[in-house]
Amino acid sequence: MAKPVLFAIDDDPEVLRAVDRDLRQEYGEHYRVMRASSGPSALEALGTLKTRDTPVALFLVDQRMPQMTGVEFLEQAIPIFPAAKRALLTAYADTDAAIRAINTARIDYYLLKPWDPPEQRLYPVINDLLADWQASFRPPFEGVRVIGHRWSPDAFQIRDFLARHQVPYHWMDVEIDPEAQKILENGEGSVTLPLVLLADGTRLANPSRTELAEKIGFRTQAEKPFYDLMIVGGGPSGLAAAVYGASEGLRTLMVEGDAPGGQAGTSSRIENYLGFPSGLSGADLTRRGVTQAQRFGVEILTPQEAKGVRLEDPYRIVTLGDGREVSCHALLIATGVSYRKLDVPGLERLTGAGVYYGAAMTEAIACLNEDVYIVGGANSAGQAAMYFSKYARKVVLLVRGDSLNKGMSQYLVDQIGETPNIEVWYHVNVAEAHGEEHLESIDVQHSSTDGDKPNEVTNHPARSLFILIGAQPRTNWLEGVVERDERGFILTGPALMRDGKRPQGWKPDRDPFLLETSVPGIFAAGDVRQGSVKRVASGVGEGSIAISFIHEYLSRL
Repeated sequence: MAKPVLFAIDDDPEVLRAVDRDLRQEYGEHYRVMRASSGPSALEALGTLKTRDTPVALFLVDQRMPQMTGVEFLEQAIPIFPAAKRALLTAYADTDAAIRAINTARIDYYLLKPWDPPEQRLYPVINDLLADWQASFRPPFEGVRVIGHRWSPDAFQIRDFLARHQVPYHWMDVEIDPEAQKILENGEGSVTLPLVLLADGTRLANPSRTELAEKIGFRTQAEKPFYDLMIVGGGPSGLAAAVYGASEGLRTLMVEGDAPGGQAGTSSRIENYLGFPSGLSGADLTRRGVTQAQRFGVEILTPQEAKGVRLEDPYRIVTLGDGREVSCHALLIATGVSYRKLDVPGLERLTGAGVYYGAAMTEAIACLNEDVYIVGGANSAGQAAMYFSKYARKVVLLVRGDSLNKGMSQYLVDQIGETPNIEVWYHVNVAEAHGEEHLESIDVQHSSTDGDKPNEVTNHPARSLFILIGAQPRTNWLEGVVERDERGFILTGPALMRDGKRPQGWKPDRDPFLLETSVPGIFAAGDVRQGSVKRVASGVGEGSIAISFIHEYLSRL
């Protein structure tokens, strides 16, 4: 945290130098001493301090200044830093005014000029004031601050990006947070929201993910032009492959377009992962995996996307989102899947403003004592329901089928059944979303033929709808390069063999390895692969196993 400020204001240059000298001599180790020659110039400096979240511990102000008296200054300064202690510097003739100011401006003390020797007449008073201030002082949050509107899709994207990268931040809703309003008022000119304030005072108006990542210190550009192994995707499969590849001596680069962890990284609780009997969150698993990969020297680029790949044997050359190219001997595709979009009236317009794809745990606190609706019947939906049940008044799971057991682990089914504020509605679909600036209600279509009113559509007030259904592979950038099925999942190993024949254009005198694609040296692991088991443990397993085949491939170059 920045040092708290002791602020001295006096229009007499000689007095100002003297008080500055004495304050620095006694308190300079633990406090920053600032000075100003007038009230208006001091108020301007306070705006900058407030923006940078630098606390002011003490105002030491001369009463008799021509532009603005000390009391007039304090009346404007205290609303900005209400916890700061305040003392007036006065001549003997002004003591009556100083005493009156104790009531009018709520000053804590007044000091007579001159105060020599300071050890007797200045420091004891300041020590008492600072001791009182320290007793009630709560250090301000030092990390990233985000100012915006709750229903702003841009603000949501920034908060979700920071949360998924596990960057501590403080969310300030401009509609209800007085501090956010003051920061905007103290800024110069009009401000574009959302506004991101960094610890060094940098202000970013609605930054892109890349701009924000670079300012925070993420790496978005590769250090080298060539790597033994390049991994595209940073979910469980990609992280496992990175750890095993780098630990076994491969120069490894991992490229992640969103945030490490993939869909698993957004899971509030994974309770069936081997070795963690109490369970762990997806964020914890991701943090451990990233730390482990970096320990072995893996270079991680995020957010950075792969846009294409071309072959110049023995190299596989990947074009990144910024136009740069990186070459490698072996390429592993571990881009996972994304949630399927619902083609329902109103949803696209309200996405990020009450409608969210994925668990969006950043919204949990905002859902306090509200009704939350979740679409989906698999593990991700069940984990989200359990997490939001801690905050919401009621959580409603909207399930198209007739049971949770078909797609959800039994432990989650049992937990949901034991949670009193979770309801499960079967045979239902979201028919339409309503709202102007944000989601206000949803239409739910009941399709069960067992009910009294089959196909009935009911309307329900709703401010938060989370959609966790389906799986769409992120493989469009590989079109025309590797073989995929009709849904876009990558074919590997035996799935490439038709009537005992190898893929068309296959050159090596061997069959494709188990996790190898139709292009030698390009492998796939995890959810992006056709036939994969959609579980965290299986993704980790495939990522680690892929390294064995990659070593075998490299040994034959």
